[in-house]
Amino acid sequence: MNRFHALALAALSAAGVAQAAEFSTLEERMNRSEFTAAGLDRLSPEQLKSLNDWLRVHGLAPGAPVATGGSRNGVVEFYPDDNERQTIEARVEGHVDGWLGKTTFKLDNGQVWQQAESGMRTDLGLNGPAVRIKPMLLGSWLMYIDGCGCSLRVRRIK
Repeated sequence: MNRFHALALAALSAAGVAQAAEFSTLEERMNRSEFTAAGLDRLSPEQLKSLNDWLRVHGLAPGAPVATGGSRNGVVEFYPDDNERQTIEARVEGHVDGWLGKTTFKLDNGQVWQQAESGMRTDLGLNGPAVRIKPMLLGSWLMYIDGCGCSLRVRRIK
């Protein structure tokens, strides 16, 4: 193995360790009663690992606002209390053609939401559409966009 390959391997290993250190598992994020109420205590260790691995890739990204569980490592929590997680109805400011991966949506109530799932759509052509953002499981949110009959997972960034 030449010096370049050794350095590349070391860099990849360090990046993987850093990424793993930034992720908090469901067991770390939830208190025991929340964990039990969600039925997660009935999962096998393999099932729980699979769920945490999926969330590591798709769901609870480091630095993303979380819905419950107190402040963690400086992560902004817009809705630290489950009682505050209510459906939000507003309008997007400006024109919406669709989304492309990390599209942000500024609402007329001052909030800013960002696409939280992969995928794209570019055929909407809506001016200031009304949206309804509903709380979903595990702290996620789903934004329904009037005028297209479509929805998209989002996270609040402001």
